[in-house]
Amino acid sequence: RLSLGRNPTKLNPGLRLAIPLYHNIQTVDIRETSVDIHDLAGFTSDNVPVLVSRSLFYRVDDSYNACFSVNNFKENVRNIDTSAIRSIIGHFTYDDVIGDRHRTNIKLKLHETIGSSIEKWGVQCPRFEIQTFRPLNRDIEKQLELQMAAERERRKQLLDTQALVNVAEGQKQRMILESEGALQAELNRAEGQKGRQILESEGALAVSMNQGQALAQQMNVIADALTGGDKTPSSETRMKALDVLVELRRLEQLKAIATGSGNTTYFLDSLNVGREPYDVDNLEKWKQTQCKTIQTRESIRPEPTLSPSSVPSSI
Repeated sequence: RLSLGRNPTKLNPGLRLAIPLYHNIQTVDIRETSVDIHDLAGFTSDNVPVLVSRSLFYRVDDSYNACFSVNNFKENVRNIDTSAIRSIIGHFTYDDVIGDRHRTNIKLKLHETIGSSIEKWGVQCPRFEIQTFRPLNRDIEKQLELQMAAERERRKQLLDTQALVNVAEGQKQRMILESEGALQAELNRAEGQKGRQILESEGALAVSMNQGQALAQQMNVIADALTGGDKTPSSETRMKALDVLVELRRLEQLKAIATGSGNTTYFLDSLNVGREPYDVDNLEKWKQTQCKTIQTRESIRPEPTLSPSSVPSSI
């Protein structure tokens, strides 16, 4: 209330004195009110002319400031709304504005900008809504549609290229893994063959050592039998024992040859030509004679006698 145009006073609800020509009373609606602005022209950051229709909702919280801090706060709220939306739209591209995510950001920025500007007037901005957003005319809309189609095609080609790259990368990794697996298999196979050959060579060495030890034991037994066991066998005696072992092996081989069903021809060395028939029976007799000789010499020794069966017949 003004008294003669001066002394502004805020009146609370109730009965108040109002003298004509002396008092000037201004009433303010404190309910939430909307301001609808249709087809506001503007430009986006990529210079696309657009038309924006929106609704601004405001509410007067302080009627004193709304009446005396600004002249015609309703018109000023509309002006603030127009300048704010043009400024905010100019910071976004056309694609950003039509996107839901960026449209939410635009609404938040508009709400903050308008709210901070009209708050000092005792007016609050509860919410702001963008109703429509479209190009200025049909020609621009067609150009934007062509641009969007080209952009979608570019993105499609980019995705297809990326898919081909991913497939090629997958094939590359598969080939690398397969080659590494084949290499590891070859290494494992070679390592297994190496281990098998080592074991076979070690087994052959052990067999050779056992055969050598058996041969040495056989030769020592025959040498002791030839010397009667009274003294250490000489080298000559050991050679004779070795000859006996060789002859016994020859007898075994000749016997195996004679008993073969397909053997009809035999070859003898020149040392046996002119001697008595050198057949298997005579060799067997010679073997028995040698065994008897060994038994006779062994009977003289106090140790246990050496029977023919105890003499190894093979190397």
